[in-house]
Amino acid sequence: MSAPQPYAELLAATPVARREVALDGGVTAYWEYGPADAQTTVIAVHGFRGEHHGLEPVVAHLPGVRVISPDLPGFGETPPLAGATHDLDAYVGWLRGFAAAVAPGAVILGHSFGSIVVAAAVAGGMSAPRVILVNPIGAPALEGPRGVLTRLAIFYYWAGARLPARVGDALLRNRIIVRVMSVSMAKTKDPELRAFIHDQHDAYFSRFADRDMLRDAFVTSVSHDVSEFAERIAQPTLLIAAERDDITPIEAERRLAKRFADAELVEIPEVGHLIHYETPAVAAEAIRRFLARPDASDTR
Repeated sequence: MSAPQPYAELLAATPVARREVALDGGVTAYWEYGPADAQTTVIAVHGFRGEHHGLEPVVAHLPGVRVISPDLPGFGETPPLAGATHDLDAYVGWLRGFAAAVAPGAVILGHSFGSIVVAAAVAGGMSAPRVILVNPIGAPALEGPRGVLTRLAIFYYWAGARLPARVGDALLRNRIIVRVMSVSMAKTKDPELRAFIHDQHDAYFSRFADRDMLRDAFVTSVSHDVSEFAERIAQPTLLIAAERDDITPIEAERRLAKRFADAELVEIPEVGHLIHYETPAVAAEAIRRFLARPDASDTR
């Protein structure tokens, strides 16, 4: 039985349509939320092992904004990139093609692993008037407060790819391991919200295509971080960081913000790496303020 959706009423009031676009011989599934004629369009890129559902609580708190939320290649309803290693170059190439085909010139948002893909794409020249990074990976993962756990995760994904196919796949989709991860990341003490978070991870965290692309994506996620690209991003950038993030400590996020030409850092207390689930209204309010800044350019 699914846990109650705390944001169900807001989501029900948000227009949504599932769409597909052909890119480089494959098909990307994406969801379009909000009014089609909205003044502002945002492309929202989810994190590692997630899919578009994860960002819906934030989307629900952005009435009047058109949000385009794809499933990354190999996750959710988007198949892997054909014949490609799922490394950063591959994801950046996919994002640039997706944005050009669906919403050229849109504001670009990335959460967690998505923050790396977005930062790399914009630093490499992808057109975007503004950049929003939620729970940005602001420093090398092995240097974070849970560096030891990161090393264990590296072994976990390596083992999942090397073991016999059935055993390795079962290990990577193991519900107990997924639940341990979920419990470790959730900071809220609200039992209903915690139940919702665990239900979301149970439902969507294992919707990856295969163990090989998952291993490639994980290696990419721990081999790069936003700090590599910050100094090459000239656009106004909003960083929404959590004071209790176990992946990137808040001190590293403060240092990261100083590396951008024009960055605003919003710090949210009492939350960790699940801003999109635990404090979506606070994140959405910061996004609305950022999009309404008087120096806004054309964000269609």
